[in-house]
Amino acid sequence: MALRLKSQWHNEDSERTLSEIGGAIAFNAWRLGMDKAVTLHSKHFTYRDDEQRLAVIAEYLIFQALAVERMTASSLTDDERRELVTAIVLKMADHFDENSQALLGAGDYRSKFISVFNQRASEYAEHGYTDEGPTYPFLRHLGYEIQQTMGESQENRWVIDQVMDVDAPELIKQLTRIVKNLFT
Repeated sequence: MALRLKSQWHNEDSERTLSEIGGAIAFNAWRLGMDKAVTLHSKHFTYRDDEQRLAVIAEYLIFQALAVERMTASSLTDDERRELVTAIVLKMADHFDENSQALLGAGDYRSKFISVFNQRASEYAEHGYTDEGPTYPFLRHLGYEIQQTMGESQENRWVIDQVMDVDAPELIKQLTRIVKNLFT
């Protein structure tokens, strides 16, 4: 079944703020992150519980936010990029908090997500991103973080390969299309 994503505005003539664009990107990123978590499960990788599944989705979200930051480096000023990424991350944190509370019960999942984002942002900063997309180390970092989150059980031993070779490239292709369409 194809994943339905919102990558076009209903009223294309009106001007959109970076905050509105960031909200739309975050909405789609949440759907993509959930889809990739489901894909891992369908490929017989296993989750211990919903908390672990949400942690994997968080890694996909963070990867996407940082990819958008890199994608827009040549088209937006530093201040505009900062505004866009802030809007994306705050909306992602809202989605993460809402879904975590529904599955895990009360808690401050929003702050936890933002804290992990800040940590990962400094880690991903060491890895390149070209016009063709994320470099091997950028992809490997996502795969590594997901493997660490899921554990190195026999079932999950090759999850890093699935993420790097299949899931992340597909995700980047979809995300690139979304970002391009929302800015036009």
